[in-house]
Amino acid sequence: DRRRPDGLSVIVPRRRMATQMRDRFNRYADSLTAAVGSLWAVLAAVLGVAGVALTGALLHVTDTWQVITTSTTIVTFCMVFVIQNSQNRDTKAVHLKLDEIIRSIETARNTFITLETAPEAVISAKAAELAELAERAEPSPDSDAV
Repeated sequence: DRRRPDGLSVIVPRRRMATQMRDRFNRYADSLTAAVGSLWAVLAAVLGVAGVALTGALLHVTDTWQVITTSTTIVTFCMVFVIQNSQNRDTKAVHLKLDEIIRSIETARNTFITLETAPEAVISAKAAELAELAERAEPSPDSDAV
């Protein structure tokens, strides 16, 4: 619950709390995805592996690579979910942008807007239809005809 300016507590509806949690996670996932995909993260990983290898060799530790494999397995497992979250939202945003373009063009067929939810047979049929239309289209004057 939250406190109002008069000191009384206000119960925040669960749906709003869930939305706030999801929004916080999305911001965290975006930040983490950007950080892990940076040059600095790659350099830190390389330096970390080199550091573990050197200290293991200097201290004659035989389980050096077990530390690396265990930690990378755990990090990879967690990162799959974080990166998938960012990828899902990015894909949704791209679809919405494309849907808006389709919707705004008078001659475009609005049936393409929901194509990502269509069965595979429908998608394949639309792909074949568009490939056929592309083959029948006249080459543009700028293209190199072979």
